[in-house]
Amino acid sequence: MGRQAMGGQAMSQQATVLYDAPGPRAGTRNMISTVVFLALLVAVIVYIVMALNDNGQLTSEKWEPFTQAGTWTTWILPGILGTLKAAVLSVVFALVLGAVLGVGRLSDHAWVRKVSGVLVEVFRAIPVLILIYFAYYFFAAYAVVPSSQLAFAAVVFGLTFYNGSVIAEILRAGIESLPKGQSEAAKSIGMRKSQMMRLILLPQAVTAMLPALVSQMVIALKDSALGYAIGYIEVVRSGQKAASYFGNYLPSLIVVAVIMIVLNFALTTLARRMERRLREGKRKSGKLPAIDADAPKADVGG
Repeated sequence: MGRQAMGGQAMSQQATVLYDAPGPRAGTRNMISTVVFLALLVAVIVYIVMALNDNGQLTSEKWEPFTQAGTWTTWILPGILGTLKAAVLSVVFALVLGAVLGVGRLSDHAWVRKVSGVLVEVFRAIPVLILIYFAYYFFAAYAVVPSSQLAFAAVVFGLTFYNGSVIAEILRAGIESLPKGQSEAAKSIGMRKSQMMRLILLPQAVTAMLPALVSQMVIALKDSALGYAIGYIEVVRSGQKAASYFGNYLPSLIVVAVIMIVLNFALTTLARRMERRLREGKRKSGKLPAIDADAPKADVGG
């Protein structure tokens, strides 16, 4: 009992250190403001629902097309396939480009660092839509790709170079955040810079920065919708085409939003499982500590 009382007292003291504990009046004001805010939020939601219902946007006829297989096979599924193709291919290319530029920014050669830095800063500063437009007109003017693949190639180009430059900075920051003992120990056993990067630094940096990398992959998936501007068939454009055919814009936008949420959630869940397995695999194999030159050595001198 005494230990529990001491624990409760310690928790109350810790709470007052972190923030000022509200008194009775402040607690009452907080409760009233919370209730008022929730009431206003509910009122706004009810008003929106009633307005949509009065305009006929919530009737079963508006949602009926999405219960038919033809709507999905004609518009929605091809749009999802287009989104996934552009996103997956651009993510793969962006990871490769990001690794090359990220390692290039840490090169021992000054010209490699400068070139990599310029590329990263340029492509990271240009909006994705401008990159897509540039690639679209450039590929069309010089017939770089077939006309049937023009929009797809432009979307992949824009997503690859923008996200690749961001991933390069993520990897560079991850590598530089590793303890200096990692690289010093690798040099002490005669490893070359390329071996050190490939075998020691990059694997640890990728593991440490995996949440940021996943976040960038989600951004690439969402930015694939920018292909709508050049006529690329992705899920947003497909949803709007279905809406214009059936005259149900709100249900179509809701369905598209739900699809994007599901895709992003699936990507995030997959990445978290990969991260967990990667960390568990390294922990079981003993590779997680890697090389630590700063670790204390046993005193064998007596």
